[in-house]
Amino acid sequence: MPIFAVHYTYSEATVPGRDTCRPEHRAWLSGHLEAGNLLSSGPYPDGSGALLLFQAPDAAALVNTLAEDPFAREKLIDAVRAVEWLPVMGTFTS
Repeated sequence: MPIFAVHYTYSEATVPGRDTCRPEHRAWLSGHLEAGNLLSSGPYPDGSGALLLFQAPDAAALVNTLAEDPFAREKLIDAVRAVEWLPVMGTFTS
């Protein structure tokens, strides 16, 4: 199944909303981790965004999945960039 690198971009304006919504967001991520759809995720230390590594059948399925993220539903993500990623070495190679 293809792997996608998803980059979320955040702004200072969304900090209060993200702080409030973070438990729901992390529960959503945990569900995808347990299901095997999410390989890894975490915020950038500078607060500018986050990186999520998802497996999805295709880009359309990924878009539908990301739309369910509580941060997305609450419009707390300023930009999303999702690109298919082909790891050739390391942990995520098959």
